[in-house]
Amino acid sequence: MLGAPMHPFRIVTYNIAHGRGLSPYQGLNSHGSIQRNVLKIAHLLERLKPDVVALQEIDEDSHWNGRLNLLEYLREHSRIEYAVMGVNSERSGHKPLRYGNAVLSRHRIGAWENISFGHSEIGGKGFLFAEIDVGRGHVVPVVNLHLAFTSRRARLEQVEAVSDYLSNKYQHRQAEWLVPPILCGDMNNSSRSPDATAALFDYFQRHGEYTLHPQNGRTFPSPLPSRALDFVFLPPACRLPQSAVLRTMLSDHRPVVVDFRLPGTRQH
Repeated sequence: MLGAPMHPFRIVTYNIAHGRGLSPYQGLNSHGSIQRNVLKIAHLLERLKPDVVALQEIDEDSHWNGRLNLLEYLREHSRIEYAVMGVNSERSGHKPLRYGNAVLSRHRIGAWENISFGHSEIGGKGFLFAEIDVGRGHVVPVVNLHLAFTSRRARLEQVEAVSDYLSNKYQHRQAEWLVPPILCGDMNNSSRSPDATAALFDYFQRHGEYTLHPQNGRTFPSPLPSRALDFVFLPPACRLPQSAVLRTMLSDHRPVVVDFRLPGTRQH
């Protein structure tokens, strides 16, 4: 007897660095150069045809790009229908800021929630939880996470907060999910050191034999030293995974693309 059909799914995680490209600071860019670069990112996503995109350092309403809503601009020009935004940094006044993490999806987004790691006017971090409806009542939970850059201690505390949140979700929502949570984002540390990525992987291993992607490749090539900072954590129900780091120069981070098969879903 044949097993349940498996259907293809593609997820992308990408820190777009406010659309500044390889510039060290977005405030040094003209509004037009940011818009042109974000349009190139949109065209890249359109070519990739992902099911879900997890974006970090994306602006909803910030002065340094002329208050262009980057998420809406990407959604429109990538032709990816659904989007939700999680603001982790917010500042009012004559130089306003509103930015954080976002999820783009070709499938309807059901319940979602944003958790910030404390209030911040600039440089704030947090995670965005979204339930992706992939058809026939099947729900795929996705977490888009951005951890602290400067402090290992802060990262480990943030991982503990994510773990506590997901443990609670497991208790109340697991029966509704097609697979356990997929987590992706900018971890701001490698998988090879005793840091937050390793701690998070250890947490997920309690819920099955998760795999970490990419298994090879440097996602943060500049400035030196180059290293892998951006990851996707896949549960074992996501079968036949393949991953790649794309060599683009549209951000100081490179996008990670992961293809896999979902169990028992209707193909779109």
